[in-house]
Amino acid sequence: MSKQPQPISPLKNFFAGGFGGVCLVFAGHPLDTIKVRLQTQPKPGPAESPLYRGTFDCFKKTLAKETTGLTPGVRGLYKGMAAPIIGVTPMFAVCFFGFGLGKKLQQKTPNDILTYPQLFAAGMLSGVFTTAIMAPGERIKCLLQIQAASGQVKYAGPMDCAKQLYRENGIRGIYKGTALTLMRDVPASGMYFMTYEWLKNALTPEGKSPTELSVPSILFAGGMAGIFNWAVAIPPDVLKSRFQTAPEGKYPNGFRDVLRELIREEGVGSLYKGFNAVMLRAFPANA
Repeated sequence: MSKQPQPISPLKNFFAGGFGGVCLVFAGHPLDTIKVRLQTQPKPGPAESPLYRGTFDCFKKTLAKETTGLTPGVRGLYKGMAAPIIGVTPMFAVCFFGFGLGKKLQQKTPNDILTYPQLFAAGMLSGVFTTAIMAPGERIKCLLQIQAASGQVKYAGPMDCAKQLYRENGIRGIYKGTALTLMRDVPASGMYFMTYEWLKNALTPEGKSPTELSVPSILFAGGMAGIFNWAVAIPPDVLKSRFQTAPEGKYPNGFRDVLRELIREEGVGSLYKGFNAVMLRAFPANA
């Protein structure tokens, strides 16, 4: 394995990670909206057609002017974006802090080169650290993303959504879906960081350092790491989206009820709803 680069100062990581996170949200949010709408659409009745036939049908219907008078066009694809934008800089800072701590805990000396399983473990720790920020942001984002499609405007924006959730169910209402966020982000973050480091090392010419990689190589490594990340993350993400947007009390036993209902009514394939949208989003957003 190639020599790992010296650590960058926490302040630089904070600003670089924050800027990268904002770019990720802007690039990926439209397809994230489509993903959530596909994951949460109700099962059609025997004589009914599904609300969305697939990724491109959902995209067209979101862009089309809606008869309900809700915001049409491109702006509809950016519903709920304020919540992840607000949280993305601290989330990425915490993410890289967790990854750095995970590496440090496994090193006997600062110059120890970690194996890929050790990088996977360090990445998983970063997923634990980000959940405290991700869970409420995901809850608010998903509710705002689906309300435009449902035709009922309950929340005026992210702050109004947070206030209503807190008023109705306290802090538990805001953090609904935390366990599923953990189930999604812990293994997916491990896969992301391990794959990213592996690809950087694989793309580094003999005798060179990964820090000397060209921008296209870095973009390719980041994009492919995003694809591997989401290949692991999508089943728990489907369960999370369903659970976080369900009416209060619908799933008293948490994700187990969601999983049973999905498999019973729609089969195992339903755990990969929104797969095309996720994969179309994963490469450009993470690159």
